[in-house]
Amino acid sequence: MAEHVDLTGGRWRKSSYSNNGGDCVEFTADFPGLVPVRDSKAPQGPALLFRAQAWEAFIAAVRSGEFGDV
Repeated sequence: MAEHVDLTGGRWRKSSYSNNGGDCVEFTADFPGLVPVRDSKAPQGPALLFRAQAWEAFIAAVRSGEFGDV
């Protein structure tokens, strides 16, 4: 996906696993059809953009244990 999206207006939320020593991600649901994800330790750094369907499939796979114990 090669597009520019201005993420400055996003309301970022940390992962529910953010109390694991600081290694966590943030995401925002403020961009219809996209889910931007970034490193919470470097909020001014780059963000990865996922299509909403791909992000939902990833979350479902994590919850179902497809990746083992994470």
